[in-house]
Amino acid sequence: MPRKNVKERRLDMYKAILELETLEECCDFFEDVCAMTELRSMEQRFEVASMLKKDKVYTEIMEKTNASSATISRVNRMLNYGTGCLGKILDRMDEKEEEISE
Repeated sequence: MPRKNVKERRLDMYKAILELETLEECCDFFEDVCAMTELRSMEQRFEVASMLKKDKVYTEIMEKTNASSATISRVNRMLNYGTGCLGKILDRMDEKEEEISE
C-alpha cells in the first residue's frame, strides 16, 4: 500500500482538527499529538501574537511571556506578512469577548 504524500497527511490532520467538538476535546487532542515542549511553544507564540495585536511593546511581551526577542520578531513578521489568519482569529476572539462584556 503506497504511503500518503505530505500534502494528504497534512490535510488529514487538519480535517481531524475540524472534527473537535469541545475545548476539552481540543486540549486532549493536542496533548496526544504534540510533545509538551511543542505545546508550550505554540501557546507562547499565540500569547505573543495576542499582545502584539494589542500594541504591547517587546519588553513588556518578553517580561510576561518569557519569549526571546527573536521569537517576538518572528511572530510579528508572521502577523504582518503571513496569511493573515491568526490576526483574523485574534480579532474574532476579541469581538466575542467584547460582546460578552456588554
